[in-house]
Amino acid sequence: MESSGGIQASLGGRYATALFDLARESSAIDAVEASLVTVRQALTDSPDFKALTASPLLGRAETAKGVAAAAKALKLDATTARFLGVLAQNRRLDQLPAIIRAFRGLASRHRGETTAEVTSAHPLSDAQVAELKQQLRQRVGRDVAVDLNVDKNLLGGLVVRIGSQMIDSSIRTRLNTLAHAMKG
Repeated sequence: MESSGGIQASLGGRYATALFDLARESSAIDAVEASLVTVRQALTDSPDFKALTASPLLGRAETAKGVAAAAKALKLDATTARFLGVLAQNRRLDQLPAIIRAFRGLASRHRGETTAEVTSAHPLSDAQVAELKQQLRQRVGRDVAVDLNVDKNLLGGLVVRIGSQMIDSSIRTRLNTLAHAMKG
């Protein structure tokens, strides 16, 4: 695992490293990364797909068949589709969120970028993402890839994590800080 920049030795990290190595060998890093973004969106948007990846009640064959159909419907690249089949056979589809995060980190590092995990209360527009990337580039001194998440509990603002550094400008945190200050 050390060959990929020390990505965590977790199960998801090991699967991500294996997928990254396959994608690099076949010059398909961008295609796999785009497919994984589609998979992550499907996990968020489709309760059926999420259930397929998380249900211990489905057999390996049923899960593999369902994942193959989903991969075709989502128009995933061949490497990612085969990888999902392997995860289904190994009963590791529940690791997908960790695998996707780790793969994005590996791909960013490969391109010489830093990855920022950005959580907002609402989806960001393309213009907002571009502005955020520009501000983060100025702050860290190199290109930044953003991994976008939505958490409606934030109410507004952003939470940005770059490595171990966190920038929390969410309204929820501001309200909690104000409530704490008013108590004491």
